[in-house]
Amino acid sequence: MSVYVDADACPVTAEAIRVATRHGQEVFLVCNGGLRPDPDPRVHVVVVAEGPDEADKWIAAEAGPGDVCVTADLPLADACLKAGAAVIGHDGTPFDAANIGNKLATRDLMADLRAADPFRQGGGRAFSKADRARFLNGLDRALSAAQKMARPR
Repeated sequence: MSVYVDADACPVTAEAIRVATRHGQEVFLVCNGGLRPDPDPRVHVVVVAEGPDEADKWIAAEAGPGDVCVTADLPLADACLKAGAAVIGHDGTPFDAANIGNKLATRDLMADLRAADPFRQGGGRAFSKADRARFLNGLDRALSAAQKMARPR
């Protein structure tokens, strides 16, 4: 059981490390570079090649049943769900088979709308303290659920 963090531009990397180490889990911070090594031997910084979606490809290939993935990237979330991993967004939103299809469709629709109207750009709302608190609670719940599933019966 491991936690995989899509760490490029992730606002909750420190929180993910804190929760995962409290649960005794290994953490893989996957990025294109720029992260400092962590002194905890359970925290691994994985630097992938430069290029679009290289971190996503690495995480998708590694994550599986019992693992938890932290990402805001919907195609990566979909790939991890299909591999059997639990997935949580930066704001604590859990992704699952029931909601990922709608989220992907909305993402595609919004991309089409932005392409059709160059003045409709917007970047969404700012990341808040409430988002951070929801993430901490959500990751704690996801790790607890994964640990319960991993226990022998």
